[in-house]
Amino acid sequence: MYSTRTGLILAFHGCDESIIDDVLQGKKILNNSKNSYDWLGHGAYFWDSSPSRALEFATTLSKKTSKSKNKINNPAVIGAIINLGFCLDLLDYQKLTLVKEAYDLLATTCNISGTSIPVNKKSKESKDLLIRELDCAVIETLHQFRKQEKMPAFDSVRGVFWEGEELYTNSGFREKDHIQICIRNPNCIKGYFLPQILNKKFTNV
Repeated sequence: MYSTRTGLILAFHGCDESIIDDVLQGKKILNNSKNSYDWLGHGAYFWDSSPSRALEFATTLSKKTSKSKNKINNPAVIGAIINLGFCLDLLDYQKLTLVKEAYDLLATTCNISGTSIPVNKKSKESKDLLIRELDCAVIETLHQFRKQEKMPAFDSVRGVFWEGEELYTNSGFREKDHIQICIRNPNCIKGYFLPQILNKKFTNV
């Protein structure tokens, strides 16, 4: 009964500057990510309350050689006003139990079919598990199971991640720690905005 999140949050999406005006004017929507390695399954991705991390992510992608039509040439950030709705919140102990059950279901299915279960992998550029094929498959298995059983679909997925180098020796914090949000139901996005630069003449509110 506490899975529906109340209130609105501000979240940020890193992208190419060329699409921002069209999204703000309602001519386009942000594309859902459907990669096999998406950390929180398929959907539109946002950084919770961190425009700086969204820009860093877009800047990193812009430096990679790619022929993709989604190639980022001019890194930029768009803000979104979001209601998480019925949320698969991975900061909630009960929701983690659901994910574990989905893993068991996926493992059983792979065993019966004789296929290999996906694996999370490190990328060439990082020692972190950035290629989350297992996590993506588990979360998508959970969504599919709920659909088959005619259970309410989750509108969004929210998770916390520890990423990057230690901030200092023996630190429990890392340089890229963040909360990530995956929106599956586009009606969760109540509007978009262009992030503003802080006016230092006034108190920040």
